Amino acid sequence: MPNIPAAKIVIPEADRKEILALMDESLRTGALTLGPLTKQFEAGFAALTGSKYAIAVNSGTSALEIPLRVLGVEGKEVVVPSNTFFATPAAVLHAGGTVRFADVDPSTFALSLETVRRAVTPKTAGVVIVHIGGIVSPETPAIAAFCKEKGLFFLEDAAHAHGSTLGGKSAGTFGVAASFSFYPTKVMTSGEGGMIVTDDERIYKEALQYRDQGKEGFTTNFHVRLGYNWRLSELHAAVGISQLKRLPEFLADRRRAADQYTKALVGLKGLAPVLPAAGSLSNFYKYIVRLEPGLDRARLKKNLKENFGVSLSGEVYEVPCHRQPVFAAYAAEALPGADEACGRHVCLPVYAGMTTAEVDQVVGALSQALEAERTASCA
Repeated sequence: MPNIPAAKIVIPEADRKEILALMDESLRTGALTLGPLTKQFEAGFAALTGSKYAIAVNSGTSALEIPLRVLGVEGKEVVVPSNTFFATPAAVLHAGGTVRFADVDPSTFALSLETVRRAVTPKTAGVVIVHIGGIVSPETPAIAAFCKEKGLFFLEDAAHAHGSTLGGKSAGTFGVAASFSFYPTKVMTSGEGGMIVTDDERIYKEALQYRDQGKEGFTTNFHVRLGYNWRLSELHAAVGISQLKRLPEFLADRRRAADQYTKALVGLKGLAPVLPAAGSLSNFYKYIVRLEPGLDRARLKKNLKENFGVSLSGEVYEVPCHRQPVFAAYAAEALPGADEACGRHVCLPVYAGMTTAEVDQVVGALSQALEAERTASCA
């Protein structure tokens, strides 16, 4: 029985040849940064999301910090869900803001209108929503409307959500701007990299300056903002262009595997999948499964890997940010929803090219491992 990896990076041989040809042209011409490949990648991603503008940068983290700088969060408070990756609150702090951690609905893993209402204070400048696992919460439009009513910006951390939609509207187009990541494990990759999308011309123009040392323009040395080297190289853009072409195929594969999981897990005791609501189409960057109380997650994962050859991907996330030592100064209150969401779930393997047999193997292994875990818990 083959081992099932937690994730798989898929770059077919034909794509590798195409990528190498694009890279060779960059090497031949010497256009190695902010050149035609970056522009092509940006145009393609803007078209994917239906955004007016896309700005390629060197990481998803940069894609968060830059719009926060443009939006002027220095000295102000920004609401962020606690069950997110380090980069979300860190970007707020690096941009000069203060983090206000909000609780989440453990059934959706996302901010709700109610948790946002509870978190907002007179010091709040804006809200960052995170599309965990690629699911766009059905409460997203209501939160966006609330922010508009209160004069707050609404920014999307869409690092997980390439190709995800809600009501036919793309992730990344509900707020004033959005940030995507192309880290190797994401649904599509550029090796390292990120993308900002927006319809706001001011955010677009200032983001171009921030990513290139705060210069007024690429060919000048006249600096108008305190920027940084957040550029994406042409070599990374070559990978991104190729992966973007493959994205529809990758999404179809992931959704097919997820649909098979969903049908197979019906009635399986001890767990409940976290699924997109009606009208929300996930890319299934993660297939999240909530575990019943009392199950030992670490032991379950160890059993699956050692006895069944099934590796589970990382949680989203194992420890919420308000319990991370680096953010201790911002852990002002209890957030039981985030604690429950983070502490009581696993993510099943899902990747482009995953076969029916592989999904069946995971489900069979999970069924046996859960039975063993329930027996151990009752002993």
